Amino acid sequence: MAVQRIVIENCAIATVDAGDTEYASGHIVVADNRIESVGPGKAPENLENVVRRVDGTGHLATPGLVNTHHHFYQWITRGLATDHNLFNWLVALYPTWARIDEPMAYAAAQGSLAMMARGGVTTAMDHHYVFPKGSGDLSGAIIRAARETGVRFTLARGSMDRSEKDGGLPPDFAVETLEGALAATEATVDEHHDASFDSMTQVAVAPCSPFSVSTELMKQGAELARRKGVRLHTHGSETVEEEQFCKELFGMGPTDYFESTGWLGEDVWMAHCVHMNDSDIAAFARTKTGVAHCPSSNARLAAGIARVPDMLAAGVPVGLGVDGTASNESGELHTELRNALLINRLGAHREAALNARQALRLGTYGGAQVLGRASQIGSLEPGKLADLVLWKLDTLAHASIADPVTALVFGAAAPVTLSLVNGRPVVEDSRLLNVDEDAIARSTRDEAQRLARITAQA
Repeated sequence: MAVQRIVIENCAIATVDAGDTEYASGHIVVADNRIESVGPGKAPENLENVVRRVDGTGHLATPGLVNTHHHFYQWITRGLATDHNLFNWLVALYPTWARIDEPMAYAAAQGSLAMMARGGVTTAMDHHYVFPKGSGDLSGAIIRAARETGVRFTLARGSMDRSEKDGGLPPDFAVETLEGALAATEATVDEHHDASFDSMTQVAVAPCSPFSVSTELMKQGAELARRKGVRLHTHGSETVEEEQFCKELFGMGPTDYFESTGWLGEDVWMAHCVHMNDSDIAAFARTKTGVAHCPSSNARLAAGIARVPDMLAAGVPVGLGVDGTASNESGELHTELRNALLINRLGAHREAALNARQALRLGTYGGAQVLGRASQIGSLEPGKLADLVLWKLDTLAHASIADPVTALVFGAAAPVTLSLVNGRPVVEDSRLLNVDEDAIARSTRDEAQRLARITAQA
């Protein structure tokens, strides 16, 4: 079958390549699912099999946004425990989360994915670690929702085996056994992980956190991931309380504990990493361990400000994460570009902490790095997969801001005129093409109400 091309012209372009190449007015040619050319001015003439031409006047083209940390199931528990710190928030919500089932997980995944996709996310990620007994095929439901939405997806198959009786936070009925968690994780990798260049679904091994997982699950989880050739993900150094917990239980801080269990390396990324000292950052840089920075969630739960400028200066790979929508009720990654920049300027580096282009890099190429896909996505370069977004910047919200990258990052949330994933349109004129947003809104409301009833009756 002949190659089919999409041509986008007359738009500003931020490629986010190694040189941060930008064009005030340029073109992008997509051939099937790959980027064929990017450059200034008009597209080459006499291109064959052009099935669509897009006039990008008044727009900025960027790589698609890459989300590196999320908990989809929390979509149906938004707006609860709004004045709690992390540990108290977990204690308040675990009894509800422990009663989710397959229809709830599917609806919540639909809601989470729809909100991200319509806001420019082309690669999504979900860290799902709550598997109540008899709840159904939760991993399969989440992957099905991602496939239907049309986004590229990484499922971090989580697990917990340290419950209240063992000194952890989850209720006893909400955790798996060590053997059960490892077996189910391996089965998920075997069934769903696709290692190919243009893979739409990948799986990572992801025990939840040091305070909800046994040391043996951490160690054997790392061994499983490396035997299967997949990545590793968990929460790390999110709060002061977590650091105290690790020192009391393991006799060392979180980073040293992770290293002792095989959890530092270029195939690992951690969520949050708020409370990191100089030696922690040096260890992450030395091992190329990645970080998912979740600024809105860290603020919502009063966890603190991650030292992102210091991590970047040291060479730590850093991407952005929405985090679960019970701690980030909007669920939109493009707002994290702005929040990462603003919140980090409240830290020690003040106005020099991050600029607009560094924030955009965090949300695109940085995310691709921590997911292990920087050779495939995260920048607009010939040969890479055609995951890109065309942002409308000529309306009241942005038209008086001369620099388009500044408009995107500092300004109000920009409408998405076109989003391509693997060369296929997923969003047009701010509407999802593959799923019904109104139907999803109804189903997520219904499932949230059903979960509330079940929890109240327990």
